[in-house]
Amino acid sequence: MGRGEEAGMTGLEALLKTLGEAGVQFVVIGGVAMYAHGSTRLTRDLDICYERSPANLERLARALSEYHPRLRGVSDSVAFCLDGRALSRGMNFTLSTDLGDIDLIGEVPGLGQYPQVEHWGTTVEVEGTLCRVLSLRGLIQSKRASGRPRDLEALRELEALADLEQGSGDAESGTYGEE
Repeated sequence: MGRGEEAGMTGLEALLKTLGEAGVQFVVIGGVAMYAHGSTRLTRDLDICYERSPANLERLARALSEYHPRLRGVSDSVAFCLDGRALSRGMNFTLSTDLGDIDLIGEVPGLGQYPQVEHWGTTVEVEGTLCRVLSLRGLIQSKRASGRPRDLEALRELEALADLEQGSGDAESGTYGEE
């Protein structure tokens, strides 16, 4: 078993643990962030906005390397090597790994790059790992800005969750994914 991969651990748990143990600076966005705030929508991948300094790009590439990252939707015959240099030459990457799918997003619509996204983040525990997760307000702003039909469809639920949170006076932090 590789680092971040323990018996009984889901791919999501293992991905989050692997990134955290490697010291990768990132904020969870997308469906997992929605789930962390109480959404009922299911997702099949982990979306993160990642800090783009050369050191963090290297940490990110090293963290994923033992799990055989490959471009999702691209033939395996196409050569691809995930390293800091490759990450510095692109912004968004949709990858499949042995642990599951992960989307590396360099810029989030309506919010910006990592420094701005991190500002909208809150620290929560997801699937047993403490990490930064995009706040409900950040999710709402980015979904509205993207304008994709599936994102606009998610707005109603996100706004209802934000209303519930505001009405209960709860802070945007807590523990999610544990029973």
